[in-house]
Amino acid sequence: MKATRDAFGAALLELGKENPNVVALTADLGESVKTGEFARAFPQRFFQMGIAEANMTDVAAGMATCGKIPFATTFAMFGTGRAWESVRNTVGYPHLNVKIACTHSGLSVGEDGASHQMLEDVALMRVIPGMTVVVPCDYPSAFAATKAVAAWKGPVYLRLGRPAVKIVYEKECPFTIGKGNLLREGGDIAIVANGPLVAFALEAADELAKQGIKASVADFHTVKPLDTELLLALANKCKRIVTAEEHNVIGGLGGAVSEALAKLRPTPVRFVGTQDTFGESGKPADLWKKYGLDATGILKACKELL
Repeated sequence: MKATRDAFGAALLELGKENPNVVALTADLGESVKTGEFARAFPQRFFQMGIAEANMTDVAAGMATCGKIPFATTFAMFGTGRAWESVRNTVGYPHLNVKIACTHSGLSVGEDGASHQMLEDVALMRVIPGMTVVVPCDYPSAFAATKAVAAWKGPVYLRLGRPAVKIVYEKECPFTIGKGNLLREGGDIAIVANGPLVAFALEAADELAKQGIKASVADFHTVKPLDTELLLALANKCKRIVTAEEHNVIGGLGGAVSEALAKLRPTPVRFVGTQDTFGESGKPADLWKKYGLDATGILKACKELL
């Protein structure tokens, strides 16, 4: 088990060695968001902006106009919430090549509680025209995502987590922005997940298999642009879809999937995520369980839909 934020830090350091245009900014949270190694290796390309997230976003935008590839880093609550206007007007509107890489997203922020458990960030970023939204599920996928995000032209929101999570990609991690990964094939129901819920989706599929139910599981690490080709294939084959995400069921992966299916192939869908509620203080595993964001919650949604 490893944290996706650790993978981001390792990949950012490697990117710094590969490309002198990669720079990193943070808002008083260098060690927490794992930019510390980059800062020590490339002190002239690291910028400590203090507790001023909107200013950090604007400075990153300015750097992008000069050919730099800036990674603006902080907690998800601050990078997408407090700085939203700057993200929209200074990064999104001119479509600048800024990478907004935020850690400490979702319920798994844990004991910090509802004030820091950002469950609305995917919705806030997805609605900005031209913004790409990426939510990796484990260490290998977060490492690959960071490298892919650096190569992608245009603004990107990269969503990362705080705690260590189960490794899903133990052998290889194919990662292409906009292309989901089909991890398991089955014809009875499809589970479309991202972030830490991908591992739980696989556990739920194992339990369904014991009951004679064959489930497809897909890692939709890119919420925008959504892999509509894979989604349509799953809808045609399984005719039932459960979405699973560490986010409010409003406006996140479930919303993106439903919007696409409404146009492509109307399909029964169930949503696993927080049900239009704030979180609370507690250990990540306990919170996932209480709010139904675990294998049991996904299994329940699958059985209800079936």
